[in-house]
Amino acid sequence: MSYSAILLVGGFGTRLSPLTKNTPKPMLPVAGVPFIEHQIAKAREADIHEIVLATSFMAEIFEPYFGDGSEHGISIKYAVEKTALGTGGAISNAGQMLSGSGPVIIFNGDVLSGHDLSGQIRSHEMQGAEVTLYLTQVADARPYGAVELDTAGNVLAFREKMENPPTNTINAGCYIFSRKVISEIPTGQVISIERETFPDLLAQGARVKGFVDNSYWLDIGTPQALLKASHDLVTGVLHSGATPPHEDDCLILEGATVEVGATVSHGTVIGEKSFVSSDSLLENCLVGRNVKVGAGSVLRNCFVADGYEIPANTLADFNFFGY
Repeated sequence: MSYSAILLVGGFGTRLSPLTKNTPKPMLPVAGVPFIEHQIAKAREADIHEIVLATSFMAEIFEPYFGDGSEHGISIKYAVEKTALGTGGAISNAGQMLSGSGPVIIFNGDVLSGHDLSGQIRSHEMQGAEVTLYLTQVADARPYGAVELDTAGNVLAFREKMENPPTNTINAGCYIFSRKVISEIPTGQVISIERETFPDLLAQGARVKGFVDNSYWLDIGTPQALLKASHDLVTGVLHSGATPPHEDDCLILEGATVEVGATVSHGTVIGEKSFVSSDSLLENCLVGRNVKVGAGSVLRNCFVADGYEIPANTLADFNFFGY
């Protein structure tokens, strides 16, 4: 059976400001590549043959970078929303561009996970589900959508972002839908799958199953989380087929120079053709292309935009340079 996917990448990324001023959230660099390259690699490794990017905000950024997907080993198409349609509306819109007839995997564009996607697909097929949700357990479920299950793994209820959630099991942002479910979502309307589609399916008695996986999971919706995601991929806490080859606990991209005497560590990424002067120290930083870091600078947990020059002897912790 052939598998297709939809990647929801239309959000504004307001929590990631100022990083998203000129770049949509899914295209922000994480471990040396745009974040969604890691999701595309995960899809490819699970034998998904095509993926539709459901775009809205800064939609024009995606296609020039990814093209038809041939360089990434997967067919990539683009469904552009003139106005944001919500998660359900985006899925309905993108679904019209899918080929084949097999199940469709839906990825939220802001989740980094190590979950067993192939296992989720097998579970969906073996149980004859109409929808299978990837779920994970967190210490505090209040910021997320809590999902109640029975002992057989059937979804009983969805509780969106409440003060006293009944469970710490949450919607982790990767779903498998039958084509029938997608075809029944109204087109051209603003619809939330979390608040409308899922509850409606339960009310209709649909077979909605949960797939609980407590491996690595991270919502990259804040600058701190974005730094953690990149750090964890560079240092090997989580593997991604999209992370460029590297040694040690840093990633020095093509054409970048780190002078003798400089220390670059703790998951730091140095962008292409950038220059790090001697006697400087960078820990857990994301440095863009064509950047110059002056001698004697100490940067921790910082973001440096393309083309920015850090003056010598700069001391900074969690700063945004050039944004």
